[in-house]
This record gives sequence, C-alpha cells and structure tokens, in this order.
Amino acid sequence: MFDDISKRYDFLNHTLSCFQDILWRKACCRELKKRGAGKRLLDLCGGTGDFAVEFERIVGKPIQAILGDFSFGMLQHSKGKRTSAKPVQLDAMQMPFLDNTFDVVLNGFGMRNLPDAKGGLVESCRVLAPGGHLMVLEFFSPRQAFNRFFYKRLAPLFIPLLGAVFSGKRDAYEYLVNSILRFLPVKDFCVVAEKNGFEVVSVKPCFFGVAYRVLLQKKVLA
Repeated sequence: MFDDISKRYDFLNHTLSCFQDILWRKACCRELKKRGAGKRLLDLCGGTGDFAVEFERIVGKPIQAILGDFSFGMLQHSKGKRTSAKPVQLDAMQMPFLDNTFDVVLNGFGMRNLPDAKGGLVESCRVLAPGGHLMVLEFFSPRQAFNRFFYKRLAPLFIPLLGAVFSGKRDAYEYLVNSILRFLPVKDFCVVAEKNGFEVVSVKPCFFGVAYRVLLQKKVLA
C-alpha cells in the first residue's frame, strides 16, 4: 500500500495537514537538540526521510544515520534529499541492529502502522543506548471532543476524497483514518512505554491535539 502511494506521499502529507507536519517535525528536532540528543540516529518508519532531514538541519549531522522503512518504494523517494541517512528496508518489529546501537530513534507517523505498539516500543528500546531518546510524532486515537468530531465526522469524508484525487488510492487514505481510530490514546501509549523500558520526558499536543509529540528516554539501570 505504501509503495503504491510513495510518489505522492510527501505532497499529500503536507497538503492534508496544511503544511503543519513540517512544523511538527521541526518542533520535535528542536526539543531533541535542547535535550542534548546524541548523534547516532535511526529514522524508523522513516518513509521518504523528511524527519531525518530536519534532524540534520536542526541538531546537526549524525556520526551514524539510518533511514529505516518496510516500504522499498518510500525509501526510493528519499533519494536526493539532504540527509546522510542510509536507506535500509527493514521490519520495525525485528530490526537488524545490535543492542544499544543508536542514541536517537525518530518515529514519525509510523507507530500506529505496526502490528503491535508494545512490540515496536520494546524493539526501539532494545536498539537505543541507555539514556537514548525515542521521539514519536503520531496521530493518536482521539479522546477530546473536538478531535473525536474531526476524526469521526470530518476526516472520513475529506481525507479519502483528497487521497483519491491526488494519488488514485482512496483505500490507502481510508486506512489512514481507520488506523488513527483503532490506535491507542496518547495516555495509554505512554503507560505502555513506561512499562517497557522508557521514561516519559514530555507529551505535547500539535494543533489542538490533532497529533502529539511524545519524547521518551530509555531508562538507565542502576
């Protein structure tokens, strides 16, 4: 499915969010810089590499950088972008990396696409060094009145329609809406993270809670 929409993925991401997704990634990277994030980077579920590009622009060039995604088509469209991250096709539930390989893992709009959020968190924790950061930018299952109205009434109407017009793949954008409704609320996600090796550093809403920036840090065992 992601291979099929990879050519128009960036354009539709920016259009459907009114270009807010760009600002959200920038805010994530500024927060990582403020926290003194390390320089071994994995952009997980990284798609075409936009998150890795912002990280390098704001935080600095990593000493090691991987752009990992399950979709080969998405990785193909990272070519030509200003990132040193090497594209690697991988399964986020079983990554081909040793323990403690990275200082920072980015996950932009990918956690809800995994078959199991807990498994994705456990595997992300495994490849992070102690004290390393996982930055999750995601559409979580809505709980506030405005967001419930937006995702249950407005989004099912206009998101698949725009997806069909600009990509010819209405079903992919119906999946987008349904995946959000099926995913965990942000509070529940944080509880799962805390039970599986992370401390919650910050949880910040984007555009009145349409999305959230969740910064997690791998616990350092005494």
